Amino acid sequence: MYRKIVLAVDGSSSSDLALTQAITLAKACGAEVEALFIAENVDVYFDAGYYNPDMLMKAILANGQHALNEAGQRLSQAGIEHQLKLIERPVSPGKIADTIVAEADARNADLIVLGTHGRRGVRRLVMGSVAEGVIRQSNKPVLLIRSEKED
Repeated sequence: MYRKIVLAVDGSSSSDLALTQAITLAKACGAEVEALFIAENVDVYFDAGYYNPDMLMKAILANGQHALNEAGQRLSQAGIEHQLKLIERPVSPGKIADTIVAEADARNADLIVLGTHGRRGVRRLVMGSVAEGVIRQSNKPVLLIRSEKED
């Protein structure tokens, strides 16, 4: 069964649900979990007018560390062996899916777990889908968890 699970977190409600599922699976299989946050600022360019890139990156890194700390607390409480990893530089700009797949390959993961935001229409077209990219690129099983609401 699954021995190593890579879990992508981003602090969203769908990410929280994905964490819950990763915990359930890890307990059932005795698997270890690597919670992964990829600090990428490309997506926010669509929503921002003027901004300070350094301040923006600091905020993204702080958000990532917070998401990882919360995941780490929940994994510890569940008694699951885990690692937390903050990746400051994706494989290439705008390529979060590539980075998730590369990390899962490097870790010899048996499963990738991530939430999907449920974006539709123009937002999905413009912003793309990390989940779709992971599914297209990975040769490993991928478990997608969708939240009830759009993040």
